[in-house]
Amino acid sequence: MTVTIYHNPRCGTSRQTLKLLEELGLKPNVVEYLAAPPSVGELKRILKMLKMTPRQLLRKKEAVEAGLDDPKLTDEVLIKKMVANPIVIERPIVVNGAKATLGRPPESVFTIL
Repeated sequence: MTVTIYHNPRCGTSRQTLKLLEELGLKPNVVEYLAAPPSVGELKRILKMLKMTPRQLLRKKEAVEAGLDDPKLTDEVLIKKMVANPIVIERPIVVNGAKATLGRPPESVFTIL
């Protein structure tokens, strides 16, 4: 089983989710997405697996600070801005094959394992 976590080591929830995965005996591929953001295509694929819109994956406070709370912004524009400014992407995202979930709460990863 190949599990990937889009991780921010400064985030407590992200650290807890990674720890849970490791306690389950998994060795996830850890992507520190602030340093290595997903591509536009990768983010679209993740959104599809999450069954979420780009707006639903935005961190609210950071989205407001980045000016991404404008309802006129299209999904395409939001995705490009999310890739360019990955701090606005909610975290952690855990991917297992063709399934993905937000690790909020960390136990939500059980739904895709």
